[in-house]
Amino acid sequence: MKLLNGIEIPDMGFGTYLMAPEDTYGSVSCALRSGWRHVDTAAFYRNEAEVGAAVRDSGIPRADIFVTTKLWNADRGYDSALRAFDRSSEQLGLEYVDLYLIHWPASPFFHDDWRQLNLDSWRALERLYREGRVRAIGLSNFMPRHIRPILAEAEVAPMVDQIEFHPGWVQRDCLDFCHERGIAVEAWAPLIKGAALSHPVITGIAAAHGSSPAQVILAWVRACGVIPLCKSVTPSRIAENLAAADLALTPDEVAAISALGYCGGRCYNPDNCDFR
Repeated sequence: MKLLNGIEIPDMGFGTYLMAPEDTYGSVSCALRSGWRHVDTAAFYRNEAEVGAAVRDSGIPRADIFVTTKLWNADRGYDSALRAFDRSSEQLGLEYVDLYLIHWPASPFFHDDWRQLNLDSWRALERLYREGRVRAIGLSNFMPRHIRPILAEAEVAPMVDQIEFHPGWVQRDCLDFCHERGIAVEAWAPLIKGAALSHPVITGIAAAHGSSPAQVILAWVRACGVIPLCKSVTPSRIAENLAAADLALTPDEVAAISALGYCGGRCYNPDNCDFR
């Protein structure tokens, strides 16, 4: 998939949220050996060092691996965001970061100056982009109401928005808003920690294709034009999940999954989230 600036991003990503640091190096190394070329981490995950070490030790050319990390909420603002990126860069130990995201939007329910706070953070990301320290910049958990003020002032438009996206929580308004503006959408928690794997619609489609339910969900995410990010520390599942790239669902199957009601997951409203 190509981003707005022409940079290519692999259309499946290996996630590391809630992956213990002691498990991260081995799991990311296994993922890279299995063929994954897109690894997602964040300062908040506290495993950037292990992700970076696995990338460096993989023997794979750095240009062939797409690495994402994120700015945490406590570091919003221009100067603090620049300092936070320096810390993440040091932890990763990589010459550059492929994608840097603002992890959560400042919310009007918690910040009177939420628009300015988000914009100041974005200005810092724009500077990092102009300096070549990051190849692409974007957002995470931003809804259209948060994105519009940035688009109105931005010198560099956001290239990615990473949102909660899974069966039963499609967030169609945000998805359409981003796609209409050329903003790539990534899905966190697409497998809902396994909550949807036993749904009869999912298992029925899996049986029809001789695939696993997880592969069906990941193939559905891709069919929606969204980049799935999924995590596993089990080597067989790491390889199995990546094989979802070869699974093609029918339009009717995609529609059936898209129409599902609540299947689990957090279903966050970002404005109600003030994580510190």
